[in-house]
Parts: sequence; C-alpha cells; structure tokens
Amino acid sequence: MERPGATTMRGNPLTLLGPELKAGDKAPDFSAVNDGLQPVNLAGTGHNVRIFSVVPSLDTPVCDAQTKRFNEEAAKLPGVEIYTVSMDLPFAQKRWCGNFGIDKIKMLSDHRSGSFGEQYGTLIKDMRIESRAIFVLDKDNTIKYVEYVKEVADYPNYEAALGAARSLAK
Repeated sequence: MERPGATTMRGNPLTLLGPELKAGDKAPDFSAVNDGLQPVNLAGTGHNVRIFSVVPSLDTPVCDAQTKRFNEEAAKLPGVEIYTVSMDLPFAQKRWCGNFGIDKIKMLSDHRSGSFGEQYGTLIKDMRIESRAIFVLDKDNTIKYVEYVKEVADYPNYEAALGAARSLAK
C-alpha cells in the first residue's frame, strides 16, 4: 500500500509505504535487529507498555533530540519500554548511544528488510528511510496512541505520547 504525500520533507511530498495505523488497531508484527545484530519482532519487545519512537536517522538534529528526550523520560516511566527505530545500521546506533550516554532505551534497526516501516506505515519509498512517528502500545499489543509527524523535520508531540504511556502504565 502506498500513501502518496503522507509526509513531507521541507514541504516536498513523499510517499509512505504501508498502512496508516490508528489507535485501537492491533500492532502488527515486524522484523528488525538490535545492536547485537539479533532479530527482534513484536513479541521480542515484551509485554510492558511500549513506545516506538521512529526516526529517519540519529545523525540529524531532530532525531538526535527526540531520542535523547525519550532516554531522559524513560527513567520517569516505570513499566514502560522505549524503543527507537531507524534505518541506521546497528553499529551506528550503538556508536551514537555510546557517544551520548543513551542507556535507558533500546535501539532497533530496520535496515535489513524495512519490515517495521512497511508494517507500521513509516517507510519513505522515495528515500528508503523511516518517517518520524510515535506508537504507544499497551500490554496486549493494541495501539493506544499514534502520531505520524507530517513534516519530517518537525518534533513529535512528546507530551501526548508520554501521557498515553503514563496512563497505560498505571
């Protein structure tokens, strides 16, 4: 499924691959790899409340800030697991985390197959990177909050995503 114009970069429309998920949908399975090059699927992320913070590349200012912000918030969210998903290679993710002391969130690389992006509707067809998005899942893998950030260079609504995760973790 293609979604032309679903996101923009500097105002230029881009096509996203995959469905536009909504709150209430069951979270789709996916295949990604962690920083140890081990495969991770939805079941492998556990059964806590989860935030999937999807970014185009950690080596850009907004993605850098978004990932650092969720790392800071993770300490204040008991019972919530936070994952950053990008097309960055696992080696680059690990290096980036080490450079900035990122140790409270988990990194997932979608570089092998683009499975996460295709299943969650975040894969930018034109560039083969992820668009910016946030998904909050409950313990039963139901999506409770979704934000597809329209302009790739814009920040997500942190407070809405964190609020959804906090209310689910109670």
